[in-house]
Amino acid sequence: MPGRDDPPVMHSNRYTAASACRHCEGVVRHLSWCVTQNSRVNYAYQVLAEPYRLSIRDGLILHALGAVWASQEDLPG
Repeated sequence: MPGRDDPPVMHSNRYTAASACRHCEGVVRHLSWCVTQNSRVNYAYQVLAEPYRLSIRDGLILHALGAVWASQEDLPG
């Protein structure tokens, strides 16, 4: 019979830091704002990575606010 101070015979923890989501760092489940779970966050993430994915509506809103939404290559000198 094992004593109180004996180490467990088997330890199983399939969740590790390496298995965490690269976006929200969720190990057991994704956070509500994770790009893989929330369509609005996913859209914003895609637009940051690839500005041409910006919708016409959002482009007009940003233009009205005085913002320029373009990739580094599209900006003047």
